[in-house]
Order: sequence, then C-alpha cells, then structure tokens
Amino acid sequence: MPQSLSKVYLHITFSTKQRKKLIDKDIQTKLFEYLGGICKGLVCNPVRVGGTIDHVHILCTLSRKISQAELIEALKKNSSKWMKTQGQRYQNFYWQNGYGAFSVNPTEVDVVTNYINSQEEHHRTKTFQEEFQAFLKKYQVEYDERYVWD
Repeated sequence: MPQSLSKVYLHITFSTKQRKKLIDKDIQTKLFEYLGGICKGLVCNPVRVGGTIDHVHILCTLSRKISQAELIEALKKNSSKWMKTQGQRYQNFYWQNGYGAFSVNPTEVDVVTNYINSQEEHHRTKTFQEEFQAFLKKYQVEYDERYVWD
C-alpha cells in the first residue's frame, strides 16, 4: 500500500489547575475557538470544542504526523499562554498537569459531539471529578487517585 491513511478520533479533556473557575462566559467562546485553531494548525481537525467554567473537552482527529502527547502539550501550553494575555483576571491561569484522552469510534462521533454541546446542563448535577472518573471507568483505565487531581 503506497499511501499512509489514518482517521483516529480523540476525545481530550482536562481541567484548570485545582479546578479553579476561570473559564467564565466572557472568555469561553474565544478559548474554545483558540483551542480549535491549535488543532487545525497541527492538522488535527477539530470536530467540537467545549466545556464549562473549570474544564474543556476537545473532539478532534489525530493527525498521523503528530503524537497524542505532542498535540495535548501544544493545546495546553499555547492556550495557557494566550489566556494570560486576555486580561488581569486570567494572569494566574494554568491547566492541570494531566489530561484524559480517549479514542472514539467513528459511529459515536455524534454522541460525543452532543455530549460536549450539553456540558452546561450535564454539570448541573455532576462535577468534573465525577465525570472524569466515569470516563476512566468506561475506558477501563487504571489510575492512582493520589495523582489524578493535580
């Protein structure tokens, strides 16, 4: 086969450091667009970017030219720097050290997109920690609770 073909959907989620409520309504849309722009620049087509006051969700394809770790490092590093330029109240903006990244079956892309679209409603009854633990359980990811919430 002379071509290298790939279509890997990735659902990425990470929170602000210590889940501080810094992604307010004034900045959410701009931040989500900025994160999508980072994905585009790395040829990782963004399908949907969203989240709430303390975390983000990114559904994108993973380019065959970049690793998952490189993508997430670029997302967090560049967006954190950008946030600090958006006004005094964002001067102490940081992302948590870790992240969650989960593969998505192409037949489930609409389900994940709808899930990201309904974050505000979803988080009326569930915290980010509860949501993240549910992902870890669903994807059977082993983890040490001591290091998940840094």
